[in-house]
Amino acid sequence: MTKFNHVDMSWFPTADLKTKNIDGKRFYVTPKGYYPSITTVLSDRNKKGLFEWRKRVGEDVANHIARKAASRGTKVHHMCEDYLNNEDIEHHKKDFLPWCLFNELKDKLLCNINNIHAQECGLYSDKYRVAGRTDCIAEYNGELSIIDFKTSTSERTDSWNENYYIQGAAYAEMFGERAGILVDQVVILVVTEDGTTQEFIKKKHDYLPMLTETIHKWEEKNEIPDFNIDNDIGVATA
Repeated sequence: MTKFNHVDMSWFPTADLKTKNIDGKRFYVTPKGYYPSITTVLSDRNKKGLFEWRKRVGEDVANHIARKAASRGTKVHHMCEDYLNNEDIEHHKKDFLPWCLFNELKDKLLCNINNIHAQECGLYSDKYRVAGRTDCIAEYNGELSIIDFKTSTSERTDSWNENYYIQGAAYAEMFGERAGILVDQVVILVVTEDGTTQEFIKKKHDYLPMLTETIHKWEEKNEIPDFNIDNDIGVATA
């Protein structure tokens, strides 16, 4: 079994952030107040396309597909996390399809990862006033990267991933702000239901203008809830 090196980050004040869902939007509780999740902010970018898809296939079918995709993705993600943590993964075999998809990722792409700085890391940015939780911060082909694992029904085109790249750029900025460590590379690793794997590698700076614009538009349309420091700071949840 491959053994991955983990960089000592015990000095890093990892933000195990509490979250709150308010009016259907997810917020993270930070020392400066509520920050919307980067996923919530980015969801406004594809609302029209998602609405048209749900209308086309019907609500029941759309909900079924969404639940199935979420369950599959969560299971594959847990397998990747355990594997990269050098933990036993045999107990995951009971979930047959996710196990097969994970093994495709493991054999073809996860071998490019090493020197892991963090996994499932809660982050936030006072500069951008957003927060989130990234899958993995590690070297990919020798370059420190924000790495996200994705499952998909079919192969993805580059244009479909734009939100993923913006999200990765946000995580890179958050980590740089909190840890003082520069991350320039964003890596999206995809495995499809037929076992095809895809690797998308981007530079953070190409997506920072879109990140700033998206946050600005979201803030124009949404109010940040009032913040009660006594009630909201100090308890951490996933």
